[in-house]
Amino acid sequence: VQLQASGGGLVQAGGSLRLSCTASGRTFSIGGMGWFRQAPGKEREFVAAIRWTTGNTAYADSVKGRFTISRDNAKNTVYLQMNSLSPEDTAVYYCAADGAPWRTAAPTTPNQFNSWGQGTLVTVSS
Repeated sequence: VQLQASGGGLVQAGGSLRLSCTASGRTFSIGGMGWFRQAPGKEREFVAAIRWTTGNTAYADSVKGRFTISRDNAKNTVYLQMNSLSPEDTAVYYCAADGAPWRTAAPTTPNQFNSWGQGTLVTVSS
């Protein structure tokens, strides 16, 4: 599975951005997709995830109520709508896919995902 992320950019605090990630290749093997982010000098952290068939979602506490993950199965695309952005959200955002369609709950740790996109930079200015 190959993943192509897009939608990053520069936005002022309080603004919004929508990230997209499109999967190609063996998409039938995808159980779900998620977003992680990594700020300079910090470890990669979980942001949100969604199951491909059930639509079950999971969010990091830091983004609950501000970010929304959704998917378009027909387009093999997952979206991350980010609202009320703050400078603390500045990071490279990575999309990922897991090859476990039997899983019902959305995974939240990097080792549960086996395909990764190239990352897209989100910069929030104060």
